[in-house]
Amino acid sequence: MKDKRVLYVSSEVIPYLPETEISSMSFEAPRMVNNNNGQIRIFMPRYGNINERRHQLHEVIRLSGMNLVINDLDMPLIIKVASIPKERMQVYFIDNEDYFKRKATYADEDGNLFKDNDERAIFFAKGVIETVKKLNWAPDIIHVHGWLASFLPLYLRNYYGNEPLFENSKIVTSIYNHGFEGTLDKKIKDKILFDAIDDDAIKLLDTPNYENVMKVAIDNSDAVIVASSEVSKGLSSYIEEISKPVLQYVPMDETEEAYLDFYQNKVLEE
Repeated sequence: MKDKRVLYVSSEVIPYLPETEISSMSFEAPRMVNNNNGQIRIFMPRYGNINERRHQLHEVIRLSGMNLVINDLDMPLIIKVASIPKERMQVYFIDNEDYFKRKATYADEDGNLFKDNDERAIFFAKGVIETVKKLNWAPDIIHVHGWLASFLPLYLRNYYGNEPLFENSKIVTSIYNHGFEGTLDKKIKDKILFDAIDDDAIKLLDTPNYENVMKVAIDNSDAVIVASSEVSKGLSSYIEEISKPVLQYVPMDETEEAYLDFYQNKVLEE
């Protein structure tokens, strides 16, 4: 992986959020690449339950200041950054007062999903891509973790399809057994269609449940990693039918060799 550039886009990363399968792998995978002479960038949302003082987040003025249009509304983009102690890895945080100030990640204290999770996911995807454009950093691989990050493949392939910076980027999506109950806002298709993304690309979002959101991510990715020991039958069957490189689940203590081999010999060789 020497000098290869890998962009990690995740809904959760330790140490900024509690340890889960997603947050752990979103830390371990970039550390593997970093330790093998690759170059990495990590992006996650700046949820309101992240302690900015403890983790020493600070705003990057030169990257902040643009507005992203979400469903015909201008939403200010704020970029913050922090360093993971002892790991020589920086994390960029996508922030917006309306979407991420609340003191929780995906749901309120009663467990009800936030009604604007669809818009938060769209904002996150656009925010990451626009920030990477400002950094002028062309990734060889973009690795997506978690459903809140899962619109990035759709937007990169359909909304930013002519962006030369990503012309040679390969997208890998990890599939976890960590989704959500019910559906996102039923108007999500209209919000995506507002961005002139073709209806054929989002037909599955007629029912925007976890499985269908991830299927859209798979459709727009170049490769897939099964990152949980068990995933739903629907997603498992869907993955079996795709003609793309797939890395089946490997335990955490075997991921370094498996992931690096998959990146080098399956994803980059495609």
